[in-house]
Amino acid sequence: MSTKFRTGTLALAVGLALGTAPSFAAESDSKVKTKDIERIAVVGSRSAPRSVAESPVPIDIIGGDELGKNASSDMLDMLQAAVPSFNVRQQPISDAASFIRPVNLRGLSSDSTLILLNGKRRHRASVIAFQGGGVNDGAQGPDISVIPSIALKQVEVLRDGAAAQYGSDAIAGVMNFVLKDDADGGSISVKQGAYYEGDGDTTIVDGNIGLPFTKDGFVNLSFQYKDADATSRSVQRPDAQALIDAGNTSVATPAMTWGNPEIKDDITLFANVGLDLGNDKEFYMFGNYSNRTGTGGYYYRSPHNRGGVFTDGNGDLLVGAMDGNADACPNIPITAGDVRNQQDYIDGVANNDNCWAFNELLPGGYTPQFTADINDTSLTMGTRGEIKGGFLDEALYDISGSVGRNKSTYTLVNTVNPSLGALNADQPGLSFEAGSYIQLEKALNADLVKSVDVGLSEPINVATGFEWRQESFEIVSGEQASWQQGPLATQGFSVGSHGFAGFSPEAQGLDKRQSIAAYLDVEAYVTEDLLLGAALRYEDFSSFGDTTNYKLTAQYRLTDELSVRASHSTGFRAPTVGQANVVNTQTSLVSGELVQSATFPPTHPVSAQKGGVELQPEESVSYAVGLVYQSGDFFMTVDAYNIEVSDRIAQTDKLDITQADVDALAGKYPSPELLLGGKVTFFANDFDTTTQGVDIVANYGMELMGGDTKFSLAYNYNSTEVDDPGSFTTGYKVRRLEEGIPEHRATFTLAQSWENVSMLVRANYFGEWFATHADEPDEFSSYGWSETVGSSYTIDASVSYFLNDSWTLSAGANNIFDTEAQELQKDGGAYGVVSGVYYESGPFDYNGGYYYVKAAYKF
Repeated sequence: MSTKFRTGTLALAVGLALGTAPSFAAESDSKVKTKDIERIAVVGSRSAPRSVAESPVPIDIIGGDELGKNASSDMLDMLQAAVPSFNVRQQPISDAASFIRPVNLRGLSSDSTLILLNGKRRHRASVIAFQGGGVNDGAQGPDISVIPSIALKQVEVLRDGAAAQYGSDAIAGVMNFVLKDDADGGSISVKQGAYYEGDGDTTIVDGNIGLPFTKDGFVNLSFQYKDADATSRSVQRPDAQALIDAGNTSVATPAMTWGNPEIKDDITLFANVGLDLGNDKEFYMFGNYSNRTGTGGYYYRSPHNRGGVFTDGNGDLLVGAMDGNADACPNIPITAGDVRNQQDYIDGVANNDNCWAFNELLPGGYTPQFTADINDTSLTMGTRGEIKGGFLDEALYDISGSVGRNKSTYTLVNTVNPSLGALNADQPGLSFEAGSYIQLEKALNADLVKSVDVGLSEPINVATGFEWRQESFEIVSGEQASWQQGPLATQGFSVGSHGFAGFSPEAQGLDKRQSIAAYLDVEAYVTEDLLLGAALRYEDFSSFGDTTNYKLTAQYRLTDELSVRASHSTGFRAPTVGQANVVNTQTSLVSGELVQSATFPPTHPVSAQKGGVELQPEESVSYAVGLVYQSGDFFMTVDAYNIEVSDRIAQTDKLDITQADVDALAGKYPSPELLLGGKVTFFANDFDTTTQGVDIVANYGMELMGGDTKFSLAYNYNSTEVDDPGSFTTGYKVRRLEEGIPEHRATFTLAQSWENVSMLVRANYFGEWFATHADEPDEFSSYGWSETVGSSYTIDASVSYFLNDSWTLSAGANNIFDTEAQELQKDGGAYGVVSGVYYESGPFDYNGGYYYVKAAYKF
């Protein structure tokens, strides 16, 4: 196999490395020094690799070993520590988004960053973030967390718009996860960690092995097994404590848990295969199988005030007549801590076979538990090589096909379908299978790269290609009891499994979309010091039509050490099939109260009644300019950017259904009167934003304290303004979009290595941010639901000791000084309703300090 294939020239977009921060940890986990090895990337350009400073766009390269030096076992947390413009947060009480967390690059939504695996587009997750913290409301991005660091050679982060090169989603940038391709050797490790609070115990066992595939190929296999206990940063709710004080012995302490979900049996397998076919051709194949089960909590349902289950619209006990004759059942004011002790309850409900109240079944209220079983699989196969003879002599080709599937199946326990009433054949117990979402994507790609000599300083690099993609989103209905409209539905009782209603047969279905694309990409050194590039891409979607986007890049070397670079591009993000067709009913926190909230497709009759229309793609215009300086062991980049996005897609705020809406929906939607008292939401193209920022990255290496020392500084300033809020975007959402993520973020890292010991210390800085909880409106800030929080910092540290060439022992901690997240105001309403200590929207882990120990064996 020729060297150019081994360096990845044809991996869809072979490009340039910038050696950006921090890129030193690869040598920290071994005694082999790698500082003189040139690192290349497969994103950003389709020309052959050049020196590390010669790229017209900024790229971060993070080694797989460096990612493994983070205390966290989650890829998202590892990336946040390494890339300042990358943000992710914990998601307590957020349905399936607690298990597949949305991320942000340069302050844009999770699905505005394109994810690649070995240079090929990664499929989306089936999970849609219905509570995405403002910027991610309704985002549907790929599940990055399934990728273990043990499987990776490196991660490349292109911080520049690239839709003209890669298609939809690449508005904020591109992240490419490059799998290991060793044909021998390997490693296995065991890692144990926990939070300082004594919970969240996590065990990770992972391994990697490289094997020969005949004498001309390789098979590289990786696995990871993980278990993580739940955490609790909870306080007892005042209403629950009041019930206990009043004599109700059926209330738990605490009544609900606020914290990280439990993750069990998290197993991931990755494989990467390559085979030299001779005559400068090769076959490649890679893919994964991943499965995990996560369990998290919901909000507490109090037997004194949870409407639709325990109480009517006037605050009295909600009593249902099982035979439908509601007039035969009494109206009972709630006067005792346990209503079952009231004489009017005993006479009118307990001793009346026809009348029913849920206090009989759940006298202390209840807190539903939500479980998601998430399965993720993918497979890509292809061939690439060099064409011999003819017009395309020495041109490089790459032909591939891929398929990816993500399925999430939901189960509710410790809850009821209130409309079914008493436990019987219709409501057999307190658990429900609510159904599944399935995301399936297929793609075919053909790419061609050729150098053409036209007499310039170097030959022009010309790349062209074709792509066909099909994306589908499927809803599988749940068991009948999870969605059934029971006999008490017309008497004020909620319909569907409480917390997360099951998908009905009407919601079940499969929706598809196809697209075809063609691109042309040209790059050339016009002079020895001036590099120019241009890309043009045409894409046609079966759902909304076509779009054409372009990109222009330039880099000019002023001196041997200093160069300037710039880029300008247009881009787009197609609405996902899930966003256009999803149906969901959940319990949401609105104005301090729990209400049923239904999500419908934007063209559904209920959505259309509130102004919903068919989704159109987001469109973007990006500008960037930067400086690159390299002198000896010092390397620095400064890049400023401006990203304008129009018609951004997001989930609307929770909208009230009025009687006029119900009347208008008659004949268009079954039982529209059941929507009264609840909320509806859908997806809409509803606002424009302008995001401006600056990235500064600097590395310096030297010999210090008898060893090798690497300093790294990375800083990101990112500011977003909402330019044209639409009718569904309130002032509160605008504030979350503009202030919910710190504008200033920085990391400073020191890595020191000696012959037998290496260490790493990282300081993380987070600027001012707008703290809030759930979907509470801004006017509730005076009641303790939100506030502006000042800057903060955390310190991470790790140390490794090399017993010999095979064994390494490591220990470390994230947030080693246990910096606390911002606490909710104890005299505010959120503190009691949320039952949590901290705001959920913080920029770093609210659980506090986390430590780990690790033993690794290399062979």
